Amino acid sequence: MARRFSRKKHFKIQSIYLGMVIFALFIVIFLFGIRIMYNSNSERQEEALRSALERDIMHCYSLEGFYPPSLEYIQEHYGLTYDSSSYIVDYQPIGNNIYPNYTIIRKRSNP
Repeated sequence: MARRFSRKKHFKIQSIYLGMVIFALFIVIFLFGIRIMYNSNSERQEEALRSALERDIMHCYSLEGFYPPSLEYIQEHYGLTYDSSSYIVDYQPIGNNIYPNYTIIRKRSNP
């Protein structure tokens, strides 16, 4: 009879460990899913910023006959807004009639 009780105790300990492993696996999968969603959202935000910047540059050229002289000019006259704590926008005008160079860099942050 003592043998029968020791088996149940051993089986109970194994099921507790199995439950802990499954729980840890769910936590890892959940965190991985959050990370994927965060990266996808950041990529969409960056693309929206790029699209808005290109639209405002072309809008300025079509209305005023020259490309914007600075990023501040675009923000002031065409309403460009973006999260400067998440992105760096390097805007380099080349000339009045030459399309400017710009670079959008996402600042590193972890969710």
